[in-house]
Amino acid sequence: MQRELEVGLLPDSALDAAGAFMAFHLAAARAILAEPGTTALAILLPPAARDHRDWRLALARDLAREVAPARVNVVAGAPGAAREATLCFLADAPGVTGQYLVCDE
Repeated sequence: MQRELEVGLLPDSALDAAGAFMAFHLAAARAILAEPGTTALAILLPPAARDHRDWRLALARDLAREVAPARVNVVAGAPGAAREATLCFLADAPGVTGQYLVCDE
């Protein structure tokens, strides 16, 4: 079963946002992945500038490696149809893991 972890606000600076995620949300992501029946986690992040791409991709890739065979993907975007369609796709895509996906409306 795919679970979701939605992260609200993060700092504007990419370095500060990465630090804030690691300090305040990484433990929650690991806890969700440790729950029985969890086979995938979609981490939902707010939209951000392009300079956030590296840390977000590293998060998806490294956490997916850590918890394999469970899957981890990071989805960025505001709530809406594009984000929902992406989450539906991921829930039904057992080969997709360690990806950073950006949803634009």
